[in-house]
Amino acid sequence: MADERDPELPGLLLRTERDVFVPLLRQADDRDFELRTACPGWTVRDVLAHCGAALTRVVEGRFEPGVFSPEANDRDIAERADWTNARVVDELERGMTEAGEVIAAAGGAMDGIALGEWVHAGDVREAFGAEGAYAGAGLAPALDLLAAVSRKRSPVPLSARLTGADGELRLGPEDGGRERGRYAGDGATLIRLYAGRPLTGTRYELSGAREGELNLFE
Repeated sequence: MADERDPELPGLLLRTERDVFVPLLRQADDRDFELRTACPGWTVRDVLAHCGAALTRVVEGRFEPGVFSPEANDRDIAERADWTNARVVDELERGMTEAGEVIAAAGGAMDGIALGEWVHAGDVREAFGAEGAYAGAGLAPALDLLAAVSRKRSPVPLSARLTGADGELRLGPEDGGRERGRYAGDGATLIRLYAGRPLTGTRYELSGAREGELNLFE
């Protein structure tokens, strides 16, 4: 894993996810938007409204004080309460299409937004009961972006040996002053660990680090 940031990676992840996620949403029944997700208090519609609002802010450069706080997120969702589900999906599709260029130019400051959007797509797929909620076509670029984001956000150095992959994925700082932890398991479960998502039914090995200290999205 190279230390250099790939500025095109967030946009690639968003566009890859757009091409598989938006069609899923277009085919969903309105009742599916009422399903509860792994995000406390949020339905599928709430998650999608939050994601669309966040990406719209990126595209339009609107970052007022307190942006992305729980209170600001709730306001964004409330502002879209009278929108149709189709309009919520339209905004999300536009954001996933246009935000990559802005994120690329931000020097890494907004890379975590793209990763968070992909995780939220997994939250929706899981609510729908879809197999491989945090996997699919976007998993490979998501893991690469996770490694890059973790080098700035995580205090925990970790080497991950992923099922079916050659070599190791290195996460966290290279000079963290503590022994590097070890993970063995699949990529989707690694995403769950770093995103603080439920681990029920997963299989993995983790040593030299605790589950809770890996969460990047508290």
